Amino acid sequence: MKRQPIVIVGASLAGGTAAVTLRDEGFDGDIVLIGAESELPYNRPPLSKGYLRGQDRFSDQLVKPAAYYTEQRIELRLGVRATAIDPTQKLVELEGGERVAYDRLLVTTGGRNRTFSAPGATLPGVFQLRTVQDCDRIRAAVAPGRRAVVIGFSFIGSEVSASLRQMGVEVMAIESSRVPLARVLGDEVGRVLAEIHREKGVELVSEDSVEALEGSDRVARVRTKKGRAFDCDLVVAGIGIVPNVELLAAAGAQVDNGVLVDERCRTTLPDVFAAGDVTNHLHPIFGRLRVEHWNNGYQHGRAAARSMLGRPEPYDYIHTFWSDQYEHVIEYVGFAASWDRVVFRGRLESRKFLGFYLKDGVVRAAMGLDRGGDPEDPKGDSELKAAVDMVRRRAKIDPARLADESVELRTLAAGA
Repeated sequence: MKRQPIVIVGASLAGGTAAVTLRDEGFDGDIVLIGAESELPYNRPPLSKGYLRGQDRFSDQLVKPAAYYTEQRIELRLGVRATAIDPTQKLVELEGGERVAYDRLLVTTGGRNRTFSAPGATLPGVFQLRTVQDCDRIRAAVAPGRRAVVIGFSFIGSEVSASLRQMGVEVMAIESSRVPLARVLGDEVGRVLAEIHREKGVELVSEDSVEALEGSDRVARVRTKKGRAFDCDLVVAGIGIVPNVELLAAAGAQVDNGVLVDERCRTTLPDVFAAGDVTNHLHPIFGRLRVEHWNNGYQHGRAAARSMLGRPEPYDYIHTFWSDQYEHVIEYVGFAASWDRVVFRGRLESRKFLGFYLKDGVVRAAMGLDRGGDPEDPKGDSELKAAVDMVRRRAKIDPARLADESVELRTLAAGA
């Protein structure tokens, strides 16, 4: 009897990568890829950078071109939303009532923008950025000399601000914390990044938040809770995402800040796997965590595909991410929700340095600003690749040697 297909719900980076990996690993059975968006699976990072600025083509961001899916016999069901999962009968129900049977199911539904609920948030000219359509709408509203207010100065907010400035837009950014990106990178690095943005012309307002958006037929002004008012032509809110767990939660899977998966991408439902932004995954070094970066979507999608094929390897990828802002590049490896010490190699004022985040003396993460190299380059020998090794072996390293430029990081990573 012919087996039912592997069904992937979520035509995201993780979902598309999983489908590709299934074929690369030799799976010859049927694959059905279901996605609520009408586009083929694509990469989202350029939406706040090169694609927003009109420098990158959308076709270059596809995981694979359309012909690939036809050649590889991957059935695409795009522009249709899955509405329910029946784990007992092993069925996925689609809007309209159609049911799709599965042998194994992978859910890669990612996340959605947090609801921006300030008064006036529904006025025309108020945008959030998650999809290519969102980006196209922002691009259509942008022109040199226009004024934009960016709400939230996380990585999305800071990247959008940088892109808008490069497009000749006046930018005012509102951030609730004292220093941007301090929660991820710390106060010292946050201050350096704030200086860079201010030098590029961003008016950065910290320790404030939005009270209301005003305008008659279109947004024209932002008022803050501290009583400030900023005229504008458009608003972009970058206030984070929430994982799309509702489908799995309704089916009985355990969720807690994402659907819970083990080190092999398995949910608590039989033959149901999950990967990417939607998951809170179990990691052998970091414990439980939910990661929203491109690298995790790609690597987790690959790991889920292998797990569905019975491969025993746990998902132990040392997380990395990057951010391009103006001519500057931030690279980050590891995961540090908290730390008790940051050790810098290089001077912060040079804007070319490494930072190491330590907890109880153990290197939990590292970052580089315009320094460190690509930790993902298999042929490279970058400083951050050495940092990956430190994180993997939970290295305790003398902070003085870690800061000492004369001591090679490869030597420290090797435990010498």
